[in-house]
Amino acid sequence: MGRGARETVLGTLGEATILRIPPDLQNLTLRFGEAVWKRDTEDPQRKLILLKYSNGSYTNYLQGQNRFHKLDFSLEILNTSRQDGQLYEYIVSKGPEEKVWQVQLEVYEPVSDPSIQILSWALANGSCTVTLNCTAERGDNISYSWGSWDTSTSGLCSHNGSLLNLSYPLQNTSITCACTASNPVSSRVVNFSSSECSYEQGGSAGLRTEYLVLIALVLLAAVFAGVFIVRLAMPKAGQEHSRLPLAEDGAVHTIYSQVQRVERQKVAPAAEDPSCTTIYAAATSLPPDTAPAPGRAPRSPQTWLPALQGHPPLSQSPDKEPMTVYASVMMPVA
Repeated sequence: MGRGARETVLGTLGEATILRIPPDLQNLTLRFGEAVWKRDTEDPQRKLILLKYSNGSYTNYLQGQNRFHKLDFSLEILNTSRQDGQLYEYIVSKGPEEKVWQVQLEVYEPVSDPSIQILSWALANGSCTVTLNCTAERGDNISYSWGSWDTSTSGLCSHNGSLLNLSYPLQNTSITCACTASNPVSSRVVNFSSSECSYEQGGSAGLRTEYLVLIALVLLAAVFAGVFIVRLAMPKAGQEHSRLPLAEDGAVHTIYSQVQRVERQKVAPAAEDPSCTTIYAAATSLPPDTAPAPGRAPRSPQTWLPALQGHPPLSQSPDKEPMTVYASVMMPVA
């Protein structure tokens, strides 16, 4: 094999990767006893020497990261990282000549387990049409494909891509489609089984949760509206209750009083006495015990009506309804 012969090796991120050489280079190494493993760097004019082999012994310059196998002169990368994705060279010295074997390492993150989500479904003409979406959260260069293990339904499930528009008759109650998520280093499969035309299949839990949340929000809004209506109606009920008339008693009179604070005007004080003048007023009716006894002359109403100070005696006709007297007390502001 000539100088610069190359192969491509696929490495899995976080796992071990072995770089091998063909049998003819293994024989040349045993014959001439001189070989070296090198790797490219970001600088195209610089290479990194990983290991030197000479007559049965070797020197590993990246101990702990690489492992050399003397049996076949292969190089093992213990924990493959993205930085390891470089061009590697195995060079055998045979006198004045060199024989070179190049290995291009490509590193990929493996695919995680995919999941299927139902995007929509519809009933039409006795058939169920479902739109499915297959996705994997992790992985490099993922490709998706749909298929079926059942040959009778393989035509319904065959598709390349993450989306599948599945349409099947309602009498077919058991249709299973498989979604495969893969990349160059890994592959994962998830199945979708249809038993009825509804969201009750895999991947529909999120949709059912959305409906539950919507119902909860509607109920919560109804509760708040009820509380608001009750609080709004309570003051009106209190006002109606306060407007109810009190039970009247012919022998009881109500005296209303009002106290007003009168601000002192910014003028010269009057010569009057600044003391507060209080006016008292009272109203009474004929007491029950003053009703005339049989054969006794009735008392004159004026004999028991008190006289207000500075006013003539009040008189009241027994035939009239009890009267209400208002009194006002004015208090000057100090």
